[in-house]
Amino acid sequence: MSPDAPPGLDVGRLRAHLDRVRPGLVRGPLSARLIQGGRSNLTYRVTDGTRRWVVRRPPLGHVLATAHDMGREHRVISALSRTAVPVPATVVLCEDGAVLGAPFYVMEFVPGTPYRDAGELLPLGPQRTRQVVLGLLDTLVELHSVDPGAVGLADFGRPEGFLERQLRRWAKQLAASRSRELAGIEELHTALGRSLPRSPAPTVVHGDYRLDNALVGVDDRITAVLDWEMSTLGDPLTDLGLLAMYSTRLELPHSPISSTAGAPGHPGTDELIERYAARSGRDTSAISWYTAFAWFKLAVILEGIHYRYTLGQTVGDGFDRIGGVVPVFIEHGLTTLQEG
Repeated sequence: MSPDAPPGLDVGRLRAHLDRVRPGLVRGPLSARLIQGGRSNLTYRVTDGTRRWVVRRPPLGHVLATAHDMGREHRVISALSRTAVPVPATVVLCEDGAVLGAPFYVMEFVPGTPYRDAGELLPLGPQRTRQVVLGLLDTLVELHSVDPGAVGLADFGRPEGFLERQLRRWAKQLAASRSRELAGIEELHTALGRSLPRSPAPTVVHGDYRLDNALVGVDDRITAVLDWEMSTLGDPLTDLGLLAMYSTRLELPHSPISSTAGAPGHPGTDELIERYAARSGRDTSAISWYTAFAWFKLAVILEGIHYRYTLGQTVGDGFDRIGGVVPVFIEHGLTTLQEG
C-alpha cells in the first residue's frame, strides 16, 4: 500500500470533494499518511505540498455509526474553537459515506508532540515535564469552565443520571467480552453503584483526557486537545478521575499499557487534584470514586482487548500481555475506593 494512498482514504475522491465544497483550498496534488496511535477512529495527515490538514474517519468495517459519530466530533471542536480551549480549526464535515466510504471531517494541522509514555518525556527533564503536565491540568479547567449553552452545546448530552448510565454502559461492555473469571470485578462494580456521588453542574467532558490525547508545542504549552469521540455533557470529575488514574505510577515491568506517570518531574495525583480544586472551585472530596471508576472502565476496555486476542482478532505485539494487566487495574480500583 502506497504511503500516498493509505487504507480508508482515497486522496482522489478527497481532492474532488474539497474542490467542490472548498474551491481553491487545495493547490497541489494531495498525499496522505495514516497517523499511528489512537484506539478507534482513523486519523490521517494530508498535504498538498504547501498546507497540511488532518482527516478523521471511523475505523474500517465499522458497524455502529453512533459509536463513531463524525458529526459530534466536528461539532464539539467547532464550538470550542471560540473558547480558550486549544483545538484544531475545522475545515469541512462530510456526512456522505459515498465519498470515502464513511463520514469524515477535515481540520487544520496543528504542530505539536503527543507524549505517549514516560520515556518520551525524559529528554524534557523534570522541570519541563512538570510544566507540561500542569498545563494539561490547567487546560482541563478551561474546558470545564466553558458554558455549554454559550457555545451552542446545550443539547450535546443528557447530564441527568450521567454516572448511573456510565456504570451501566461499562458493565454491559464487560458482559459482552467476558471469557474468564475476574476476581473482584463484580465487587468493584457493585461498590461503585452503592456509593454514587452527587454530580456537580454538568460541563463538556472530553471522556478520554490524558497527555497522549494532546499536542505539546515547542514552548511546552498545550497546542491542541485531540480525540473528542467520547465527549458529551456530563460530570466534569470523570475527566479528572481519569487523569488521576493515568497519573498513578504503576510498577508493571514490560507492561503493554503506556503511561507518562513514571517520568521524573511528573506531578502526582494529589497535586493535580488540589490544583484542579483550587482553580475550578469545585469540590473534589469524592475524587476517589471517580478515580476508582476510571480504573474500572479501563479494566473493562483492556478485558475487551484481551477477549479479542483470545479469538485471534488482534494484530501486533503486546496483546498477549494485556490479560495479565486487568487484575491489577481491578485491584487498584478496589483499593482506591476503600481508601476514599
